[in-house]
Amino acid sequence: TSPFTFRKLAGCTLFITGASRGIGKAIALKAAKDGANIVIAAKTAEPHPTLPGTIYTAAAEIEAAGGKALPCVVNVREEQQIVNAVEKAVKTFGGIDILVNNASAISLTGTLETETKKLNLMMDVNVRGTYLTSKTCLPHLRKSRNPHILNLSPPMNLNPMWFKNHCAYTISKYGMSMCVLGMAEEFRGEVAVNALWPKTAIHTAAMDMLGGSGIEKQCRKTDILADAAYCILTKPKSFTGNFIIDEVLLREEGVKDFDAYAIAPGHPLMPDFFLDEKKWSGSPQEGAAGAKVDTGSAAAAASGPVAETFRVIQGAMSEEYVRTTQGVFQFELSGDEGGTWHIDLKSKGGSAGFGKPPVTADVVMSMSSADFVKMFTGKLKPTLAFMSGKLRIKGNMTLAIKLEKMLTQLNSKL
Repeated sequence: TSPFTFRKLAGCTLFITGASRGIGKAIALKAAKDGANIVIAAKTAEPHPTLPGTIYTAAAEIEAAGGKALPCVVNVREEQQIVNAVEKAVKTFGGIDILVNNASAISLTGTLETETKKLNLMMDVNVRGTYLTSKTCLPHLRKSRNPHILNLSPPMNLNPMWFKNHCAYTISKYGMSMCVLGMAEEFRGEVAVNALWPKTAIHTAAMDMLGGSGIEKQCRKTDILADAAYCILTKPKSFTGNFIIDEVLLREEGVKDFDAYAIAPGHPLMPDFFLDEKKWSGSPQEGAAGAKVDTGSAAAAASGPVAETFRVIQGAMSEEYVRTTQGVFQFELSGDEGGTWHIDLKSKGGSAGFGKPPVTADVVMSMSSADFVKMFTGKLKPTLAFMSGKLRIKGNMTLAIKLEKMLTQLNSKL
């Protein structure tokens, strides 16, 4: 079923930051199957108390997959550690063909809540680290037959909704994207420079930390990014300056079964940050070419009051609620975090989150996201919202009233 059958990266040397776990390791293992050389440039040499994997366990997995591994302790905040690892890579493997800037730091905090040390960490790792690692590798990349730099960063979407909740994080990720914009043009004809970003949330240790238990059902596996990265890194160096979305590219490459990438096939998926919904469900060519992002429609953010409300609802789900309600509710929200959300109190165990419900909804409610949050936190009574025209209801009114009763029980938790 896979369109990737040739060992296109055999003998190539990949320098991957943050490759001891998660997305970086998945890209490394994909290349290792071709017989590539992988430089694991990451800072985890000793086992972390909560996160799995070190540069040495990753090296063992890469060797087992058929590649050659060079584990290097690299904190991308330290320029000398980058320089030392690049020199060691060139001495060991004879050069560098591909750089993957994957190391990243995240803090989804507002301006007043972002501590200076967190700000420094995100700017140092995401922007400065990407810039310095690229700068250090470029003289060696220019000697390669088909050199690539790939940054794990988003298309630059200037919709203010992506700035207002976590301004510092957004600036730092867009800094990585600006490196793509500038370096692709600066080294056009010599080195390909592209960005890759997932359409949906990806299940990693970081996502578990941000989203809590149960979040993995709304995510895809790291494999989808590994496959998309492989597609990019095996293209000629003339393919440059693109902001690529994983699913859009893989559809172009002929992949049809995306359930294979889901943690829980069939479960609604959470869209990733920085992507407005309409833009990335359209023409695949537009996506791969990285055209300007339409700022008109807002996909649901993975953070924000609506997402937080649904997380609490999901956490409060019980068989009792499902047994006594037996209804599926769909919410069409406008404004920030707009889009389709659902609460399923009919299927076994129940579910709540972004996207259409797994089965046809009994009740469809339309309202603004701001009024939705007020309604679910007890600041706006559903009856009053309905009578004043703020809430429109289609479908089974008896079930709508049942949901109102459940809301009164949930208010203490929200």
